[in-house]
Amino acid sequence: MSVDTTFPSLGVPDALATVLAARGITVPTPIQAATLPDSLAGRDVLGRGRTGSGKTYAFVLPMLARLAAGKAGRQPKRPRALVLAPTRELVTQIQAAMAPLAEPLGITSLTIFGGVGQNPQVSALRRGVDVVLACPGRLEDLLQQGALTLDGVEVTVLDEADHMADLGFLPGVKRIMDKTPKQGQRLLFSATLDAGIDVIVKRYLSNPVTHQADSAQSPVSTMAHHIFHVHRDARLDVLLDLTSAPGRKVVFTRTKHGAKKLAKQLNASGVPAVELHGNLGQGARDRNMAAFHEGKASTLVATDIAARGIHVDDVSLVIHADPPVEHKAYLHRSGRTARAGNDGTVITLMTDDQVADVRMLTNKAGIRAKTTRLGVGHPMLLEVAPGERVTTGGLTLVAPAQPAGRSGGGQPRRGSGRSGGGRPAEGSRTGGGARTGGGSRTGGGRGGRQAGSGQGAGGQQRPAGKGSGGQRSGGRPMGGSTTAYSTSTGSGGSSGGAAAFSAGSRAGARRGR
Repeated sequence: MSVDTTFPSLGVPDALATVLAARGITVPTPIQAATLPDSLAGRDVLGRGRTGSGKTYAFVLPMLARLAAGKAGRQPKRPRALVLAPTRELVTQIQAAMAPLAEPLGITSLTIFGGVGQNPQVSALRRGVDVVLACPGRLEDLLQQGALTLDGVEVTVLDEADHMADLGFLPGVKRIMDKTPKQGQRLLFSATLDAGIDVIVKRYLSNPVTHQADSAQSPVSTMAHHIFHVHRDARLDVLLDLTSAPGRKVVFTRTKHGAKKLAKQLNASGVPAVELHGNLGQGARDRNMAAFHEGKASTLVATDIAARGIHVDDVSLVIHADPPVEHKAYLHRSGRTARAGNDGTVITLMTDDQVADVRMLTNKAGIRAKTTRLGVGHPMLLEVAPGERVTTGGLTLVAPAQPAGRSGGGQPRRGSGRSGGGRPAEGSRTGGGARTGGGSRTGGGRGGRQAGSGQGAGGQQRPAGKGSGGQRSGGRPMGGSTTAYSTSTGSGGSSGGAAAFSAGSRAGARRGR
C-alpha cells in the first residue's frame, strides 16, 4: 500500500473521511485499501484479514456510502442493510464503530441478539431502521414472528463468516440469506477463507472479488510466543503468578465451566478477574466487559466466545490455560494482544499429556514458540510478565436491584427459541439474581507464595480501580461498596470453593458447562 493512500483516494465520500480523520484515522489498513475500491463500486467482495486488521471499517464504509447515496426512504419493518456476526459482543462492537459514521448521515441502526428482551427490538423495527446488526438466532426468531422482512436489503454483510461456520450457524445464515434480494450487494469478511464457507460464497456471492491482505498463518510480527511445560498440579500456581503481574491479561479456557471456575479461583486468591462465556446473560456480559475495559478487573477469563472480534486496548498477555483444539482458534485467541502495532506475549500452558497436541497445533498455526519446562519461581515467569506481583483482592459483584422475575435484561428463554451468539444454558439465570458465595472473604489468600523476584507477601497494596471499595491488607475483610464491583480479600487455597466473583448467578442455578 502506498504511503500516499488515503480514504478519499480510495473513493470514500468526504463526509465519512472527515469523521474518520476527526477520530485520528487517516491511513487505511491493508484490508481496507485492498477492498474499498471494489466494494464502493458495488461489487461483491470476499475479504480475508487477521483479527485486528480493520475489517469492520472495510465493510461499514461502503455500506454507509451506498445507503447515503440511495433514494429509498426508511420504512417500518424493512431495513436497508443487514450485518450478520456470530456473537453479541461482536455485534455491539460493530455498532460502536459504525455509530459515529452513521449519525452525520442520518442513518439509523439496531442491534438484534438474544439474552435480552425482544420487545424493544420489535418496537424499533416497527418504527423503522436503516441497518440491522444481528446474531443469526434471534434474527430468525423475529423473521418467523413477522417483526421484519429482508426484501428491502441493499447490502448484506457476513462478518467472521468462518467463525459462524465453526459455531454451526451456517444453516440459519443460509435461511436468512435466502430472504435477501439476489440483486443486492454481498460482502463477506473473515479471518480465514476455507471450505467451511465455500457453500456461502458459491451460493450467494455474484462474481466476487477476492482480497487477502495477509497470510492466514503468519502471526503478528510483534507477538512473542511461549509454551510453558508445567506439571498439572502447578498449573494454577503458574496462572496466579502470571495474572498477578501488571497489565491486562486475557486467559482462555476450553469450557464454560472451566472459565467460571478459574475466575473464582483467581478472585479467591486476590487477582481481580471477570468471566466471559455463553452461559452468562447479556447483563452479566456487559458488566464484566465494562469492569475489564475500565480496569476494575485486570484479567478476563473467557472461552472462545472472546477469541473473535472483541477489542480491548493494551492487552499485554494472552494465556491459553487450555490449548485450543485447532490452530485457527489459537491464532484468533492470540490476536487479543499485539494489536495496532503494539507488542504482545502469548503463553500456552502444556501438561505432559498435551505435548503431541500442542506440537501439532503450533505447526499448523505456523508459529515458532519457545518451550520452557517450569514451575512457580522460575525466572522465565518474570521475563515474560515483568513487574511486581500484586494481589489487591478479587472482585465481588454487587447485583443491581431489578424487578422480580428479571435477570440481566431478559428471562431465560424456553422451548425452541434461539438467542443468537451463545445463549445461557436452559434453566440458568444470570446477571441479576442473588450472589452465590458472595460477601467479604477472610484469610490471607495466596499472598505468601513466591513468584520469582518481587513477590508481595500477604497481598501488597496497589491503587484500587475506580469505585474498588478498598485494598487488601494483611488478609482482613474489606469494607462494603455501593458500586457495581468491589474488591474483597481472598480466602486462601486454590480450590475455588471459597467466596469468589459470581457474575450475579442465582443460588442453585445450573452451573455453566
